[in-house]
Amino acid sequence: MDTNKSVRIVPMNADHLDELVELERICFSTPWSRNMLAEELDNACSAFLVAEDANGKVVGYAGLQVVLDEGYIANVAVFPEYRRQGVAAQLLQVFMNFAEANRLAFLTLEVRASNQAAIALYANRGFEEVGRRKNYYEHPKEDAIIMTKEFAPDGAEDPNA
Repeated sequence: MDTNKSVRIVPMNADHLDELVELERICFSTPWSRNMLAEELDNACSAFLVAEDANGKVVGYAGLQVVLDEGYIANVAVFPEYRRQGVAAQLLQVFMNFAEANRLAFLTLEVRASNQAAIALYANRGFEEVGRRKNYYEHPKEDAIIMTKEFAPDGAEDPNA
């Protein structure tokens, strides 16, 4: 499974947008538009990262929005031919490192209830199911599972301490 494909994680820039629009179209039934992605380039509360192969081709990306001490993972997407090679895990790890270094209280995200591969990835990284949004997704209509990973304040063992 996680053969850890060698990728370079870089900040999203305007040169990535065409490939990201294609990735969105392939991965999501309601994809983000080029304009929506471009707006994130100027959003001071967002960090969008791109995974590139050795030739600079986009193989995946992920977005994080930070509000105060809360992190919201917007999208995680990997081209089908690069899945199950550790790309999404590497992107997620950058966000987890960021969350710890910047003392975020938690990272949270929504995932389709039927997306067992993604749910397993998040669970293996310490995310827990904390709720459900009924009929959150369209095409097809489906619940979203809310998964959250809490971070201990100031290195304390117990996040509730």
